[in-house]
This record gives sequence, structure tokens and C-alpha cells, in this order.
Amino acid sequence: MPQEIEFHPGLPDVAEYLLRLLQKAQARRLRVVVTGDPDWLGRLDVQLWTADAGSFLPHARLRGTAAAPPMLARTPLWFADDPRMLPEAEVLVNIGPDMPAGWDGFQRVVELVGDALDAAAAGRQRWRHYLAAGAVPVDVRKRAAATGEG
Repeated sequence: MPQEIEFHPGLPDVAEYLLRLLQKAQARRLRVVVTGDPDWLGRLDVQLWTADAGSFLPHARLRGTAAAPPMLARTPLWFADDPRMLPEAEVLVNIGPDMPAGWDGFQRVVELVGDALDAAAAGRQRWRHYLAAGAVPVDVRKRAAATGEG
């Protein structure tokens, strides 16, 4: 079971927020798996390869239930359809509407929820699923407001 499940709700631009989050994770040398809609993951993968060279994030794409190639084992960032194929990562970031597979095998789960009505409804459903599984998710907006950080 993860030590921490964070919800980042109401995001007007999930991709932009994700990029900032991944840059912070890279600076902290965390191993991260991003999961969600495979088409969206593919677009993000291409976007990172074509972005400004000065802001490059080393990453790889893992499709379906394929295992990670041994030569890429040290890659710190993965876009994966099935995050269970990368159990050595510490952080799982979900950008999709569904519960991420294998979420309970990660130290930390980060849920990025867009500001559209359907995204918010799917986020509330995932929140309820985590609660039903015995996890305690945290809304980072409420935590920041309570601690005076935001």
C-alpha cells in the first residue's frame, strides 16, 4: 500500500502540470511511471522528445504488458500502459480516468485530475476506490490551504 496518495484536482492543463511535476521528480532523482490513456501517453512521449534540448527529461515508453528492456533499466521516467511492468519505480502518476493497475505496489501515487466535469467525476470515483481499499488520499489544495503553503 502506498505511503502517500496525492490528488491534484481542477488542473486546467494536465500536460503542463505533469511536465513541471516530472522536472521536480528528476531533480530529486525519483523513478517515476506515468500511466493513463495510451494515445495520450504516446503524444507526451513524442512531446518530450521534441521539446527544448535544455529541458530534456530522459524517458522511455512501455506499451501494453511488455517488460522493460534490460538496457533501459536505469531510465528514471517511463510512460507505461501497465505500470505493473515497472515495479522498481517509487512514484506512480496517473493522468487517466481509470484506476491505475498495480497502484498499491508503489510508495507514492499522484493523481492528476483535469478541470473538465468528466475528469472531476472520474477523479471522485478513484478517490472513493482508494478509500474503499483502505488508503487515505490527500487533496493537495486542501493540505496547502491548511498549512498555509498555497
